[in-house]
Amino acid sequence: MTKSKNFLNNIIKTFGFSSSKGGQNEEDLEKIAAQEQKVFPFETLVAATKNFNSTNELGRGGFGPVYKGKLEDGREIAVKKLSQSSNQGKKEFMNEAKLLARVQHRNVVNLLGYCAHGVEKLLVYEYVANESLDKLLFKSNRREELDWKRRYDIICGIARGLLYLHEDSHNCIIHRDIKASNILLDDKWVPKIADFGMARLFPEDETHVNTRVAGTNGYMAPEYVMHGHLSVKADVFSFGVMVLELISGHRNSSFNLNVDAQSLLDWAYKLYKKGRSLDYGPDISIICCHGASSNVHSNGVAMRTR
Repeated sequence: MTKSKNFLNNIIKTFGFSSSKGGQNEEDLEKIAAQEQKVFPFETLVAATKNFNSTNELGRGGFGPVYKGKLEDGREIAVKKLSQSSNQGKKEFMNEAKLLARVQHRNVVNLLGYCAHGVEKLLVYEYVANESLDKLLFKSNRREELDWKRRYDIICGIARGLLYLHEDSHNCIIHRDIKASNILLDDKWVPKIADFGMARLFPEDETHVNTRVAGTNGYMAPEYVMHGHLSVKADVFSFGVMVLELISGHRNSSFNLNVDAQSLLDWAYKLYKKGRSLDYGPDISIICCHGASSNVHSNGVAMRTR
């Protein structure tokens, strides 16, 4: 059994969320610690986050809060702490732990390890210095730092990360919630796909699977929303929407330019058909991205992946 498979099985065992007492978790951790490098003692994470001080809180999700921390060796980390009151959070937390245990790519957030201490369940990630893409693109006075070259590099990096998840990782992984808020940027502006709580493994011999719809309105592929048909094309559709947001500077979910268009996708497609440019900044305009606009146009056709 490979080390990565050991790690995966140990995470499943440790994060089983069974009714067993905390003492059992402690025994499991001792066994795991003898085999694996990726177990963090709870006391280490308490010290790193200054006892999970609110000043170190980076944000919150359905699973609970995320804290910034600093280890004794100087490494900065992000600690995702499971909220004990969130049943949905438990499912997403467990799912993320299982999937990321075997993932290693420059454009996917790196899971460094985990901790189970009584009722406390924590995942430890590399710390990504810049804010999430949505904050820089839509809310920040740093928006001007996102010049076209940087945006182009971000688009390419996300595409490489998705290609890895879909074709080059141990198993095909469909993220199901690709959007700007789930893209983190490091200090060199390298994009990292994050938040795998809704992700799913995809059978290699299937063209699609039928599943409960999960994701964010405005980013989900039509065939997925209407019929629950999930394939890698769902991620590619979401990626196309995000590309249009990066190009235009407008958020799809709150698009309102007082133009004859129902959404950012509709607007982009109409501009594309007219051969007009798509303004995305105060001083720059570019021709609407052919691949993004043609593949996510508003008649409901799913994006092509080939």
